[in-house]
Amino acid sequence: MTDRNTRPGGGGSGVGMAVLAGGLLVAIAVIAWFVFGRVITSSGPKQVDVDVNLPKMEAPKLPPVEPPSVPGPSTSN
Repeated sequence: MTDRNTRPGGGGSGVGMAVLAGGLLVAIAVIAWFVFGRVITSSGPKQVDVDVNLPKMEAPKLPPVEPPSVPGPSTSN
């Protein structure tokens, strides 16, 4: 005959998963309120004037630099 090995009071993982899922749902609701709630409760359309025309800029001039000289191969015997 086969014996069953069971823990007393077993099956607590369902409660843990329910608490985890509930906490995740609350966190998503709070984030959604911060993201979307402020848009919904705004007092109407707002006029925003943004100027994106920037003045033309030139790159700075680099000073003239002599290229490094590379010594030729040495002729040692």
